Amino acid sequence: MSSCCYHFDDALALLRELGVPEVTKFKNRTAYTKKSASVSWRQKMIGGKSMSYSKEIYKEICLVFARLGLFAFGGPAAHIAMMEDELVTKRKWLTKADFMDLLGFTNLIPGPNSTELAIALGYKRRGKIGLFLAGICFILPAMTIVLLLAMFYKQYGEVPLIEAIFAGIKPVILAVIIQALFRLGQTTIQDVRSLLLFLAAWLLSLFGIGEITVLLLAGLAMLLMQQLSKWRTRHLAVEPMSLTLVFLTFLKIGSVLYGSGYVLLAFLQAEFIERYAALTSTQLLDAVAIGQFTPGPVFTTATFVGYLIQGVPGALLATVGIFLPSFLLILLLHPLFNKLRASKIFAGILDGITVASLALMASVSWQLGLATFVSWVSVILFGISLIALTRFKLNSSYLIIMGGCIGWLLTV
Repeated sequence: MSSCCYHFDDALALLRELGVPEVTKFKNRTAYTKKSASVSWRQKMIGGKSMSYSKEIYKEICLVFARLGLFAFGGPAAHIAMMEDELVTKRKWLTKADFMDLLGFTNLIPGPNSTELAIALGYKRRGKIGLFLAGICFILPAMTIVLLLAMFYKQYGEVPLIEAIFAGIKPVILAVIIQALFRLGQTTIQDVRSLLLFLAAWLLSLFGIGEITVLLLAGLAMLLMQQLSKWRTRHLAVEPMSLTLVFLTFLKIGSVLYGSGYVLLAFLQAEFIERYAALTSTQLLDAVAIGQFTPGPVFTTATFVGYLIQGVPGALLATVGIFLPSFLLILLLHPLFNKLRASKIFAGILDGITVASLALMASVSWQLGLATFVSWVSVILFGISLIALTRFKLNSSYLIIMGGCIGWLLTV
């Protein structure tokens, strides 16, 4: 009998260490026999099992976000759509509602939204270590690709085939975004007022109203509607920029920038052409184009610019500088976000922001569609991709590779 209790207690201790909530009620239970041997056995087994369990989760985080960083073409809207498909629909890391909450939260803070979302998802999955693993693995593939292209560009003055390949990828990306919009919309748009708010935010975005303005207006509008409802019912340099200056300039940009790649272009022009004369206008436009055409975060444009100014060290420091604020902001603000979510006022604002976030994705889809449907090939590619995604649940990475190959073949 005592031997049975001894093994039962060891099993309970192992399960508690692995985070199984159902056994926490047995936490005051003690072993009846062989206490010292029990402690030794328990330390070995629990330490080994929990360490193995943690390693598997860390490995999963690294592989998931590295693959997303390698295949996530098309800018933030596409990145968000692929994250939702991979982490909500397939891996069940979190619910659609929780995903939309994190999306609304990351839209409120400065920096690259999709990268911040990746960082926040890593934090939610495995705390601070998960935060850094997710962010680094999402950024690293894009940074490496952009750095190699920057070396090629500096040597030969151009980067061939990028536009042709991307022309084949764009229809696939559009299909991925549309699929995510429908899925997320089922959770976010559940009544007439959220539908009206979605349409209003979409129209404001199409008319060129800034993203942060749309988000804040939507948040306040939803809060007012909820309260009303409750009341009724109750700028070339002679001297090159130093490495320190490159780092600090990108650190400043990463700390205050809201919005898309076009907003990034404005910041880069003001700093590197008008203020420091470190680049030509052609170099800057090429840098932004590379950032747009390559997978992963658009802000890896910083890697390209840093390399043109100060080689590999400049590329690395520019990348760290522009992304560092995102890690720090999520690390500092995520715990506060969890507390604020319990507030009815903040919850109402966040509900409006999540609806507006979907509207901004829809606006990007509309603009991407206008730029994508320039031939019958792109229309067919879009149709095939949408059917493959929605009916056959085909992995979007394979479709992106297929689209890139077709775009390349059409130029041969």
